[in-house]
Amino acid sequence: MTRNGPSERMLRLLSLLQTGRSWPGTELAERVGTSPRTLRRDVDRLRELGYPVRSAPGPGGSYRLVAGRAMPPLLFTDDEAVATVIGLRFAALTILDEGGGATDGALRKLEQVLPPRLRRRTQAMLATLDATARGTPVALGLLDRLGSAAHACEDVRFRYTSRAGTATERHVEPYRQVLLGRRWYLLGWDLDRRDWRTFRLDRITELDVPGSRFAPRPLPADGAASFVQASALVPVSRHRGVVRFEAPLSVVSERLTAEGGTLEAVDEDTCRYTTGVDSWEWLSITLAMVGVPYTVEGPPELMDHTRTLAARLTAATPEESPASP
Repeated sequence: MTRNGPSERMLRLLSLLQTGRSWPGTELAERVGTSPRTLRRDVDRLRELGYPVRSAPGPGGSYRLVAGRAMPPLLFTDDEAVATVIGLRFAALTILDEGGGATDGALRKLEQVLPPRLRRRTQAMLATLDATARGTPVALGLLDRLGSAAHACEDVRFRYTSRAGTATERHVEPYRQVLLGRRWYLLGWDLDRRDWRTFRLDRITELDVPGSRFAPRPLPADGAASFVQASALVPVSRHRGVVRFEAPLSVVSERLTAEGGTLEAVDEDTCRYTTGVDSWEWLSITLAMVGVPYTVEGPPELMDHTRTLAARLTAATPEESPASP
């Protein structure tokens, strides 16, 4: 390639246009290192290749790359190429592509054309990042439809399965989709419960977008991400179960998955667990399976279900009759 020859000049021009800004013709020609007349010819060549370059005529004329009907080839800097590969690799851990593998396909195309120096950079970064443990992926189509509905302020209906396995029909105004840890959540206003709710996307099925519109509400005061994070730790519920374990926090934390609540030390020998409740029966069974002494501090519903469970277990293991002499 000759210095500032047609190919090198076209690549430099394309790189500048892909920054997204509007370039005055004189400044763009100076940056490319050519005359305004040659610049106009190079722009025409880009248009022939499918790059939609819009120009404004006149002394103050300018050039700008705009959206067209087709996706033209993109030109990345070294850092942009590395960032794109890393981002797609992590996206593949949390998104399922329905019927095609769009994420994996994009990754393959990029990795095949990476020069050795960039391939070494991406491999080194991925080797030191947690890029192998897959979380709970969701369908790309579901993210797409919910995102489109939220952007257009259209309410949605879907079937939602709770942590306890109970399925309910929900009517929701969608607002934000939040990636928390390795799970996707929807923040929405539940029209039947008249309150903000968070929904795990992997528990949503039979999504329907009827097309009815809603007037957007102000988001929770702390923002969507903070609300979803707080709700994931202690789910929004009319009641919360509170239990005091007679064991150190280090012991209980190894036996109890506290994703659905908060576990905190009371002192060196005891700790307290607080959680939102989908099912009192499910919670009473879960607490018994921890395997350490505990006291239910509230509410009465959890106390009643715990007593019922204890009675059921006692009845299932009757005392042996004394042996006959």
